[in-house]
Amino acid sequence: MWSHEPHEKLKFRLGDKVADIDVDATPGFHGKKSNAATLQFERNLRFAELQEMLYARSRSGDTRSLLLVLQGMDTAGKGGIVKHVVGGGNPQGIKYTSFGKPTEEELSHDFLWRIRKALPEPGQIGVFDRSHYEDVLIVRVHNLVPPEVWEPRYDEINTFERGLVDSGTTIVKVAMFVSLEEQKKRLAKRLKRPDKYWKYNPADIDERLKWPLYQQAYQAMLDRTSTEYAPWHIIPANRKWYSRLAITELLIEALKRMNMSWPPPTFDVDAEKKRLASV
Repeated sequence: MWSHEPHEKLKFRLGDKVADIDVDATPGFHGKKSNAATLQFERNLRFAELQEMLYARSRSGDTRSLLLVLQGMDTAGKGGIVKHVVGGGNPQGIKYTSFGKPTEEELSHDFLWRIRKALPEPGQIGVFDRSHYEDVLIVRVHNLVPPEVWEPRYDEINTFERGLVDSGTTIVKVAMFVSLEEQKKRLAKRLKRPDKYWKYNPADIDERLKWPLYQQAYQAMLDRTSTEYAPWHIIPANRKWYSRLAITELLIEALKRMNMSWPPPTFDVDAEKKRLASV
């Protein structure tokens, strides 16, 4: 149901503007919401197969891995991606990290220290719920450090990600965008459901007032850190079913480009069949 490959259709290109993103759109997808549940189930099975293949190959010496970076304002749907997309894989091969406010220990090191500690091992798919990009987003918007500190970080991030790619990690970066109206609806739902109170943060309302500053910060992030080896993909996230399908497809495409196959046996299959039959 895709008219274009999502990794090309959704890729950020220099000149694209955050202010122009149609957050209700479904770029490249010509199906309907009514198709989403069935298609999500089918594509989750394909993702799980490829994820298991990646993990199995690591047992035979393949050192490659994949890193999914999820960035977006609160209520953009990052948690839903973790649950409904990545959750379709085998948890044995998934390494999930949610980056919150840095601890005192983390603040005593450079901003990439805690990121390096959370990187996926060979055969794993790492998932960053927020990431090193917080250090050029929230840090910039809230003036947590002066510009002369956060400004060089764009180049430091590019160098860091170049090294990851060169060492065998495929990076899939997605920036999820919702409208302020949709965010307000999602926050209101959290206040209506006792089982969702834990997800509500009063500070989210204060952050809404800073959206113009966040737009500037996201624009700079995309302009400065979308590279050939680690491009950003823009995900319109007002329609949760679409953002989940799109990111599932981005992961599948990334895994397929690894040109993997199941590792060969390290034993004589026929001989083992005979041994098993005899006992």
